[in-house]
Order: sequence, then C-alpha cells, then structure tokens
Amino acid sequence: RATERPSGWSVVARGPRGLGAEEEIYRALVVGTRDYVRKNGFADVVVGLSGGIDSSLVAVVAADALGTDHVHTVAMPSRYSSEHSLTDAAELARRLGVDHRVIPIEPAHAAFAAMLADSFAGRAEDLTEENLQSRIRGVTLMALSNKFGWLVLTTGNKSELAVGYSTLYGDTAGGFAVIRDVPKTLVYRLCRWRNTTGGVIPSGVLAKPPSAELRPDQRDDQSLPPYEVLDPILEAYVEDDRTAAELVAAGFDAATVARVVRLVDTAEYKRRQSPPGVRVTPKAFGKDRRVPITNRYR
Repeated sequence: RATERPSGWSVVARGPRGLGAEEEIYRALVVGTRDYVRKNGFADVVVGLSGGIDSSLVAVVAADALGTDHVHTVAMPSRYSSEHSLTDAAELARRLGVDHRVIPIEPAHAAFAAMLADSFAGRAEDLTEENLQSRIRGVTLMALSNKFGWLVLTTGNKSELAVGYSTLYGDTAGGFAVIRDVPKTLVYRLCRWRNTTGGVIPSGVLAKPPSAELRPDQRDDQSLPPYEVLDPILEAYVEDDRTAAELVAAGFDAATVARVVRLVDTAEYKRRQSPPGVRVTPKAFGKDRRVPITNRYR
C-alpha cells in the first residue's frame, strides 16, 4: 500500500511489525542489496563516496547489508571538489569502519583536456567538461572492480533518474543501483532515520546544499527546481499517471510542469541503460513504467 505524504513522494505504509515508513524502506534497501550482491556471486562492493547525501546513504546501506569488511569507498576529488566534501566522506568512512581511499582524478582530467584542446578550440566550456569528470570517476571505479572483483554500486536517486540528471557511462556506470527508486527528499528522511540508530552520517552531509561539484559553486537547484518542488510533481506524473494539464489544474506552476514533463519523457533512453536496483515505491522505472524512446508525440 502507499500513503500520501504532504512533503514528498508516496512511500510504503506502516509495515506488518509496526515499522515506521522510513525504517521499512531502509530495511528493504538493505535486504535487496544483500540479496543481489550475494546471490550474484559477489563478496565485496565499491562506492564512489563524494561526501554528498546520496553516496553516503548508499555506503551506509551497503555496510549494513554486507558488513563493513566487504565495503570499499573511494573519494575521487577534482579541481572543483570542496574540502568539506572530502572531510565528510573520510569521516563517514571512519565512523562506518570501512576501507577508504582517495584517488584524485585531476591528472586524468588534465590529460583529457590536453588531448581534446585542439578539437575544442574556440568553444566555451559547458556540460562536456562536467560530464568528462563523471566519466573519469566511472572508469576509475570500474578499474577497481575489474582488478579486485568488487561490484560497483551506483549512487543516483529516483529524482535524478526521472529527469536525466546523470551522466551516461559516468555516475550510471556500475552493477547495482541501490537508491534508483528513492526520491531525493526521501533520501534525506532515510539518512535522518538511520542516524537515530547510530549517528554515522556526518551533520555536514545533511546540511550542505545538493551539488554535483563539477564546476565552481555548483548547486543542483541551478539546473533543476528545488527537490521540495520537483518531487511532488514527479510523484503525480510518474506514480499517479497525471497529465500535465491535470498537474497545472492541481495548482502546480505551468512552466515548471512543462519543463519537468519534458525532462522525464526525454530521459527514457538513459533509464534504459541504467543498472537494476531495489524497488520501494508503487511504481519504479523499468518494467513498471516504460515509454517509447523514439516517437513523434509531444
């Protein structure tokens, strides 16, 4: 069953043992991750730990699912990474007691920039340079996976998956997407709930504005509506199958609705190439919701 939550996405209702919604969903993520990893013959996993909220939740779920000896975290700073992100990632790894390493991507970033300089001459920096950093990180994690047999856990959430706020062959590179069905606002609720059972997630992770840190002073709300605005629209459009006209009639801003609907519809090709993950909402992307990638309908 699902219950409407005024502050965000529909979540599973109170469970059979009287569990709260956040606890029930968190336990489902743990069980789903443990089953997928072990039943597919893996022992260890690796997570790119950025110091942000999403990768922090994935790392903690993995540690609870598999045990701390089987979780490896990697910080991969670029020239745009903030110091607090690095320290928050290191502190989370310390509190969990997992293997943590730092592999700066600046040498590879600089090498790619030099390789492409002639081809890019006369063109301003744009998303190309941002995506390049994400793809370097994906290559790094996959190299560790190949060398040590670790399964890469991706860290994208459902809100990002819905609107295509991800980099193909970058942050989508991996074998299992732990929170692919967890909206951003729910990510925060799950982290706060998990901290009530032991404060492993640093307060700075919960307090900082969401950012991919791929350019100076970047914030998610520069590219997307604030998640408190975005998630209810996504819930109505994806979960409840409301049309754009119905969303506007319900009181959502018409321009924002049009933009979000367009983003969701055009990101289907990315979702088809993303790893599987745990389903915790009434309708997950994949076989629950599939639309044609190519069509003339707008």
